[in-house]
Amino acid sequence: MKRCNRMFVFIGAVLFVCSLLWGQAPVFAQDAAKDSAKVDLLVKGATIVTMDGQRRVIENGFLAINGDSIVAIGQDAAAAYPKGLVAKQTINASGKLIMPGLINGHTHIPMVLMRGLKDDVTLDDWLRKFIFPAEAKNVTEEYVRWGTRLGLAEMIRSGTTTYADMYYFEDAIAEETKAAGVRGVLGETWIDFPVPDNKNEAEMISYTENFFKKWQGDALIHAAVAPHSIYTCSEKTLKDAAALARKYHAPILIHVAEMRKEFVDSIEKNGATPVQYLERIEVLGPDVLAAHCIWTDNTDMKILAERQVGCVHNPSSNMMLASGVAPVVDQRAAGVRVGLGTDGAAGSNNDLNMMEEMDLAAKLQKTYRVDPRALGAKGALEMATIEGARALHMEKEIGSLEAGKKADFVILNLDAPNAVPMYDVYSQIVYALKASEIETVVVGGKTLLMDGKLLTVDEAKAIAKAKEYGKSVAASLAK
Repeated sequence: MKRCNRMFVFIGAVLFVCSLLWGQAPVFAQDAAKDSAKVDLLVKGATIVTMDGQRRVIENGFLAINGDSIVAIGQDAAAAYPKGLVAKQTINASGKLIMPGLINGHTHIPMVLMRGLKDDVTLDDWLRKFIFPAEAKNVTEEYVRWGTRLGLAEMIRSGTTTYADMYYFEDAIAEETKAAGVRGVLGETWIDFPVPDNKNEAEMISYTENFFKKWQGDALIHAAVAPHSIYTCSEKTLKDAAALARKYHAPILIHVAEMRKEFVDSIEKNGATPVQYLERIEVLGPDVLAAHCIWTDNTDMKILAERQVGCVHNPSSNMMLASGVAPVVDQRAAGVRVGLGTDGAAGSNNDLNMMEEMDLAAKLQKTYRVDPRALGAKGALEMATIEGARALHMEKEIGSLEAGKKADFVILNLDAPNAVPMYDVYSQIVYALKASEIETVVVGGKTLLMDGKLLTVDEAKAIAKAKEYGKSVAASLAK
């Protein structure tokens, strides 16, 4: 019996080595049986950019999906399922490219309805003179719902499968996001003046606590609290927000070190940089997602890395508002978790296109450091996928295509004039391919975009409603 067992082990080892020599061995989820005959979805024939730990690129590969998760990935489906495979749905992706869904680490999604309202001004003026007054006059729950629908349509079309948001009526945003099938880390904004959904501190706390309770354990929605910043929130507000989040094990979303004025004011008022001030008042931790992190020194970076804070770089926004350039290369070298985001689609960036952000992120670092090697295409794609997942502290679920992870991916057409020829797949994705090449988007095994057709958002109604809101917002400001 022992000799027989040794023989089986030897034969298994030989077969495994052969699979490595003749093609990439399929990888299975821990509990998936190799001879399983049924899956919900099979995608085959594509070049798969996994973004896994080995950064494998699988030619003519397949993805097998059950429920919301990947159960097998590799090059040879026949070897993976020797007894044959029956899929409820099959997508033939021959000649196409599959990559993980993009992660937009920082948005204010309903602000698409103020796209172009006021551009070419400083961040402080944009917020205090234009956006805050416009929001006070126009933002309602219905407004937020329509803005979210429009923004979701734009994000799905450009390959975003997970996004982090900070705005008002965040429960309504969560409902719309869930209905669209998109994954969201959604933060209810806390700020030290009356806002459209909450007029005082008691309302703010009550709304957020109910928001946490409602969405606990949801497969797509992660309810969060979002104290806006150190320049709009008192120390008490910041501490209270963090305490409530930690009571419910919820994420904390906040703008940090996003402009020079914030940095200078913090030194004068708090005797510390924004990062060091937040560390002193015990807000920072592995549950924090910090947007921007531009004005950070070496001590700040060390703190951010040690506290496992996720930082989100927003190149379009930082350039448009001339806020400065985040030292992304140094932050990554220091061990900081750095993701990528678009920021709000109004004034700070007038779109939600993560394909564009990857391109700009790489080029901005090259220019900033006067070094074309500063941040390569692979690094930019990492920030939009697996490193973005690490910034959100969700790398065990999303960010790469691996057995056991959520089935969040996009399929890109490679037959466009700008898509050929292809020598380096990372360079092609970041510098050549556009959102227009994204033809299919899947989140948690559910197809949201198929062959360019949106399936979960009524795009035409959202566009028509946005035009109506454009007129009413303009009229309110004229008054």
